[in-house]
Amino acid sequence: MAETVAARTSTDRDDKTVRVELGSRSYDIRIGRGVLETAGAEIAAVLPGARLAVIADETVAGLHLEAFSDSLRAAAIQHTAITVPAGESSKCFREFERLCDEVLAARLERGDAVVALGGGVTGDLTGFVASAVRRGMAFVQVPTTLLAQVDSSVGGKTGINCRHGKNLIGAFYQPALVLADTAVLDTLPLRDFRAGYAEVAKYGLLGDADFFDWLEANWKAVFADGEARDEAVARSCQAKADVVAADELESGRRALLNLGHTFGHALESAVSYETERLVHGEGVAIGMMLAHEFSERLGLIGDDTVARVRAHLGEVGLPVRIQDIPGQLPPAATFMDIIAQDKKVSRGALTFILTRGIGEAFVEKDVDPALVSDFLEEKLEA
Repeated sequence: MAETVAARTSTDRDDKTVRVELGSRSYDIRIGRGVLETAGAEIAAVLPGARLAVIADETVAGLHLEAFSDSLRAAAIQHTAITVPAGESSKCFREFERLCDEVLAARLERGDAVVALGGGVTGDLTGFVASAVRRGMAFVQVPTTLLAQVDSSVGGKTGINCRHGKNLIGAFYQPALVLADTAVLDTLPLRDFRAGYAEVAKYGLLGDADFFDWLEANWKAVFADGEARDEAVARSCQAKADVVAADELESGRRALLNLGHTFGHALESAVSYETERLVHGEGVAIGMMLAHEFSERLGLIGDDTVARVRAHLGEVGLPVRIQDIPGQLPPAATFMDIIAQDKKVSRGALTFILTRGIGEAFVEKDVDPALVSDFLEEKLEA
């Protein structure tokens, strides 16, 4: 059995709420242990009378679908459950088409809603389905992984992968509600929890040095559950909510949230999204290290900053070097081809999120591809 994170025995409820301010499309993120138990009532309050299609991957369905369905029945909400295979491979045209068909076959109308019960893959795929069926149905996120709770469930990015790269087909489509039950993380394999933690650390590294300080001091408590875990999720969600409210469609500041992702997505693509070799959060962890090392190469930060980031991510148990990925990797030229398809590329110019220090990330446009290629060649040979 996979090792999991520790469980808290207290049944006390001390929920936190983060508001994503988007005018008429604003919504709440409810965070706390046991939120799943009252999910039906929460959804009924926001979407009165709506019937639901609940989409969950097969693993999450076995763990949490019954409890979630019980909460819906308690709130007298009619619902249909639909499952998808677990894993990144489900973010594809085939599953998108099948889910659209099943939602329509359930005779749900535009006033009804689609719910994502699961991790980032389920949320991205389900959100894209909600955006397309009947030209847009209400959408609720019930994230069950740390990565989804602090990142992919918030902000309205939805989509699928294709042969050209990750998340290149999709839509910005905001949920009506996000319900983040930190208790469900007790069932998460330790590897997946660590991968989600990479996104938590990202918020400190990109714009909140005090939060990174706090994580260095409290990361063990975050893994052990309790108030520290809820605090880490809430602070991460607040950081993302603030950025999304200021730049919903990623025309400027929101690009900062991609710290580590240009390199990370290229690594994922290079291993053909084989999660046995690399999961998304691990790619982000290595990608953040590469972003800091590249920033050092450009003279923006010193090796002390790089060493500090490496020490924290490594202490948590995350990979920090390209060589930490098992198996053969392609040459730098292949990585450059993948990076050329990155969503932040504009008229062929490369854009990277670089940093001037802990909490001081910035968007650098028109980065010289030759510098990136030379840097990657060196890292691949190290």
